[in-house]
Amino acid sequence: MSTWLPAFLFFLATANTISCTSRDRELVQAALAEIRTATDWARASLGLLDLDQEREINDYHHVGVPLADCFKLYEEADPRLRRLVSSHGYTWDDAVTWLSGALASHRSCLDGLEEKGLLAQAPLVARNLTVLLREGLALHRTGKKGYRSRSNENYEGVLASWNAASSKADLVVAQDGSGNHRTITAAVAALAHQGRSGRAIIYVKSGVYKEKVEIKGSIKNLMLVGDGIDKTIVTGNKNVVDGATTLSSATFGVSGDGFWARDITFENTAGPQKNQAVALRVSSDLAVFYRCSIKGYQDTLYIHSQRQFYRDCHIYGTVDFIFGDSPAVFQNCDIFVRRPMDHQSNMITAQGRDDPNENTGISIVNSRVVAAPEFGDVKGRFRSYLGRPWKRYSRTVFLKTNLDGLIDPKGWTEWRGDFALSSLYYGEYMNSGAGASTAGRVRWPGFHVISDAREASSFAAKNFIQGDQWIPASGVPFWAEV
Repeated sequence: MSTWLPAFLFFLATANTISCTSRDRELVQAALAEIRTATDWARASLGLLDLDQEREINDYHHVGVPLADCFKLYEEADPRLRRLVSSHGYTWDDAVTWLSGALASHRSCLDGLEEKGLLAQAPLVARNLTVLLREGLALHRTGKKGYRSRSNENYEGVLASWNAASSKADLVVAQDGSGNHRTITAAVAALAHQGRSGRAIIYVKSGVYKEKVEIKGSIKNLMLVGDGIDKTIVTGNKNVVDGATTLSSATFGVSGDGFWARDITFENTAGPQKNQAVALRVSSDLAVFYRCSIKGYQDTLYIHSQRQFYRDCHIYGTVDFIFGDSPAVFQNCDIFVRRPMDHQSNMITAQGRDDPNENTGISIVNSRVVAAPEFGDVKGRFRSYLGRPWKRYSRTVFLKTNLDGLIDPKGWTEWRGDFALSSLYYGEYMNSGAGASTAGRVRWPGFHVISDAREASSFAAKNFIQGDQWIPASGVPFWAEV
């Protein structure tokens, strides 16, 4: 392994240590300084890899991939934190969301290093930046007074009203050459080159697009429209077993804020034997997915960070297949549990809230949890659970959702031992179906059978992700309340 790695990791832990006494904007400035330093050093360290040497090529796959993830994650966190120190053009919910997202990005960097067995070389790596972000979250969570409300932008409901025959796209993608580009990647690159302001629309005609797509943070307000579920398909098979990190395995990743998608299938075909293999990764604030399908096995949908809304979507998977640390609401979605490997159980969710002041969690409302077609006949041979706690303050609720009998009577399962069982928040409210009985559910301190409608309403789109302020612009139908 290259000798620069331990020095780089130690640098992340110790550089720019600032004693913050104001506990206001200076606290965020200190975190921003840490992130900028980490970004610079990730870039410089990647540049030290000599790809002409076979040994170094192996080092790159082992070390360079998670290091590239760190560079990407810190680079994406930077502009949102800059907004918190440079202007007042944001709401209190924005501030908490962006700080929560920065913490999620930092943890994802560390998780990627841990996946490759590198974290133990730098036991101090998380300390300084983690402390600053936690203190910033604690400060903002207690200081809502004085923040403005978000103004509702008007895009005339274009996402819901789109019609290929009568609507105009800025760019058209078609494999047969009838559009502007043959790949989504080429269209996105052209859009970035144009430097377009305002919302841009890319229409992707029917076809199977075998490509790895990244929508960078600089590409905001992009709308991607296909011809329908299983008609327009973006597919790949990157996975952890074959060398990717969980983050970098995503077939489709989006970081630019205000991303909207409709009538598209995102899939990862690596299969259950390849472990973590992400189909869709989302770090876009105020993102909307409407009538989309997300298909994979383990770690299918990575709701990495920022506010997200899913309506009328299909989500397929086996282990932890809806996971991440965003505030996310799913409405009227079909969640299909697939057949895992013979030694595995299914866990639908693995929510990654790592601090009690984060505003993150998974809220599944008026949806359906059922067996995928190939799993129906054998579902009795496997245990399937609603979720398990990936991080200490994991938070997930199922509200007014139909649960198939495949759900184990205990409902939820442990991550390891008694980790997080007292600090998590798992809730069920007015669910139906053969798997909805709470009589045999876990007796963890953090599990709640919700009976108070006011408590349930805190996880509604209006309250949990401020959806009434930004979802209407898309025209997508939604329930503000539970």
